Amino acid sequence: MDSYFAVAAPGLEAFTLRELEELGLLPPKDDGLGRSSQEEATGSHSLEAGGVTFKGSRADLYRANLHLRTASRILARLGHFFYATTFAELEKRSSNLPWERFLSPGQPVSLRVTCHKSKLYHSDGVARTVAAGMAMRLGKPSPVSAPDDGSRQPAQLIIVRLAEDRCTISVDSSGTLLHKRGYRQALAKAPLRETLAAGLLMASGWDRHSPLLDPFCGSGTIPIEAALMAAGIPPGLHRGFAFMDWPDYDANLWQALLRQVPNEGQPMALIQGSDRDEGAVRMAAANAERAGVAEWIELKPRAVSAIEPPAGTGWVVTNPPYGERVSRGKDLRDLYAQFGNILREKCSGWNLCVLCSDPILLGQLQMDLDVSLRLNNGGIRVRAARGKVSG
Repeated sequence: MDSYFAVAAPGLEAFTLRELEELGLLPPKDDGLGRSSQEEATGSHSLEAGGVTFKGSRADLYRANLHLRTASRILARLGHFFYATTFAELEKRSSNLPWERFLSPGQPVSLRVTCHKSKLYHSDGVARTVAAGMAMRLGKPSPVSAPDDGSRQPAQLIIVRLAEDRCTISVDSSGTLLHKRGYRQALAKAPLRETLAAGLLMASGWDRHSPLLDPFCGSGTIPIEAALMAAGIPPGLHRGFAFMDWPDYDANLWQALLRQVPNEGQPMALIQGSDRDEGAVRMAAANAERAGVAEWIELKPRAVSAIEPPAGTGWVVTNPPYGERVSRGKDLRDLYAQFGNILREKCSGWNLCVLCSDPILLGQLQMDLDVSLRLNNGGIRVRAARGKVSG
């Protein structure tokens, strides 16, 4: 069994843990009181700031990359953690690690190094030393480039972390960040990362069957992620991963995992997205087409006052504008007050989840909302405000 770390953005760690449990990659936590894994997540030894540690086989690593919707990348822990207080010690211990499992001799790499409260505090020196240890093990030096999170497949990323002289070395198995599903080529203002949209849907409690409405859909990320979830389509189904370049990559195993993906067909949920910006709705439609879910989403250009939710109840999950995103210098209080009135008029009894950075704006909705969940949207601290729409 190898040790892996699913990296998640701040606030999404508990949802990544839940996904790992649902995939059978973590044993569910049960204290005998019937509490959910979400409620127990903060007490789990597997959960930590920045992600979730789990153990598994090579197949489990592949499955995590294929299926996780809220993780940013999956790291393979390289060997055992060790202490190093001198560069000579770091080079010797690095040379003892099984690099040949992940790298071919001379394969280009990029090293990302962080040092905290350690005698070895010079990150460039640490990177050179680890690279030297790697070359000793493989018999050939690897060209080293700067870390790259761009859309093209980067050089193999190695992450080195020194904290209080304890060194952790990890190999990135994902390559391009996992939020890059491949469908979102057209972007409206202030686009929402796919991983955050998926986390928002999970945080809302949406059951994947009831109607779902996003009246500020922008380029369509929330409706598209909802359709993928409802249809059971894995987010990594149509992309490549860094582990496919590893010496021990098993293409037959990967194809077998793809064959296990259930073909659930058309989701039962009615998913609606709208936006007053006609250009944004065109972008959303193009993205939905690339994602293969266009036929399952109703996308229309319309103001929030013109929304037409179906009869009965459902979920409103949305990311409306707030000052730091698209309307700096504008007073959005009237928009939020109007939005609250429209929700009470047209969506009474519905579940609501709103992503926003400003408590004052959320107060304009005049609803009793739980704002305890804090997330990060493109470097902006935001809250997922959740509750019921009362008439």
